[in-house]
Amino acid sequence: MKYGFDNNKYLKMQSEHIRERIAMFGDKLYLEFGGKLFDDYHASRVLPGFEPDSKFKMLLQLKEQVEIVLVVSASAIEKNKIRQDSGLTYGAEVIRLIGTFRKMGFLSGSVVITQYAGQPSADQYRVKLNNLGIRSYLHYVIDGYPGNIELIVSDEGYGRNEYVETSRPLVVITAPGPGSGKMATCLSQLYHEHRRGIQAGYAKFETFPIWNLPLKHPVNIAYEAATADLNDVNMIDPFHLEAYGETTVNYNRDVEIFPVLNAIFEQILGESPYKSPTDMGVNMAGNCIVDDAACREAANQEIIRRYYNCLCDLKRGNSSKEILYKLQLLMKQGGLTINDRPVVNAAMQREEDTGHPAVSIELSDGTLVTGKTSGLLGAASACLLNSLKVIEGIDHELHLVSPQAIEPIQTLKTSYLGSINPRLHTDEILIALSISAATDKRAALALSALRQLKGCEVHSSVMLSAVDESVFRKLGMHLTCEPKTEADGHGQ
Repeated sequence: MKYGFDNNKYLKMQSEHIRERIAMFGDKLYLEFGGKLFDDYHASRVLPGFEPDSKFKMLLQLKEQVEIVLVVSASAIEKNKIRQDSGLTYGAEVIRLIGTFRKMGFLSGSVVITQYAGQPSADQYRVKLNNLGIRSYLHYVIDGYPGNIELIVSDEGYGRNEYVETSRPLVVITAPGPGSGKMATCLSQLYHEHRRGIQAGYAKFETFPIWNLPLKHPVNIAYEAATADLNDVNMIDPFHLEAYGETTVNYNRDVEIFPVLNAIFEQILGESPYKSPTDMGVNMAGNCIVDDAACREAANQEIIRRYYNCLCDLKRGNSSKEILYKLQLLMKQGGLTINDRPVVNAAMQREEDTGHPAVSIELSDGTLVTGKTSGLLGAASACLLNSLKVIEGIDHELHLVSPQAIEPIQTLKTSYLGSINPRLHTDEILIALSISAATDKRAALALSALRQLKGCEVHSSVMLSAVDESVFRKLGMHLTCEPKTEADGHGQ
């Protein structure tokens, strides 16, 4: 993988910048934490070198100063809203996150239930939290929010909310997903702290869009592609431009809400500490890009992948034409077509030549390897084995797993486990390869090459099974598929 981002520099610079922001306010800083604290695979894809747990590691450097508060809306609890990546409800995800934070040595034991209006499911959730030894606090629905500032910044508005008791100078406010009420929680706490004579401030940590990259930089376009379903739009921050004469990038929701935020700050603190939405942010990622070309290429690939993912979701009935149209527009803005993804043409050509589903993998040196469907292996499994052979210089004709070893597995699948498809999936061929590695040095060599597939691009001429998708994801490979099934027909 070609690195474009200096992760060590980021950890140092980001933690130092947050310390400076804490000092700016005196007693306490409420830091709204957007996006994922760990497993941020989008950032690691568009900024090659950014580790998925970078933000978490950065907070570890501030561990003694940090307290983490989780926020979840009563409406999300009521609707049993589910995170697609984990399959957990927002309520269950909050409990999982607190457990993870505690295992890592962080102080985390408070949950704010926002938009509370007497929902019975929220009351039941509070009982569950209490039984787990987790404190919970209610923040209520405020009429006319966020425009009715006189009511919001009053005893009947923020004053009605329960005050969250914290003990550290840096309070990170995070949530299981968007729309949870992180910003409102921060502002409510500012109101209560100010009434108690405590000098508290607010800042926002959001990795994307990157404020000091151009508006149409591929990394920022890739963020729009990632949030196409939320209808976020990157834009020039007009407040920053007017205040400082500098062009910076923010996104529409922060720009739209800033005048309201400014008025709330003035009402609570007497004056606003910020002149623009950009001022509120503390993100240093843009200063840690060391190879702009590498990040541009990585982001371009992410935009195309998001387009393909949407096509497949549409095929499954899980997306909309409106999201597809936005992604097509972003592709045009970036000057991209599917031909800018080399694995696409390689896989489609192999399918045309064989008349069966095919898969292509682009290795780190740009070599394109293909695999076709056979009686023994699915195309994904064949391509995986072929790639390992190329990496280790093993003869293509050599069997890393003998047909005689594959046949009993097929018998097990079809005769005993009721599978219709006898061909081995990627997880099955890797288990078979690991067994062969015990007695075959070349199989052992191929198995050890698996880590070299991390960051490689993959394309399939048909939508793959959930098993194959999962294996490629676990290997750190970036998969796209044509929006068709094997039953739709192939080649000629």
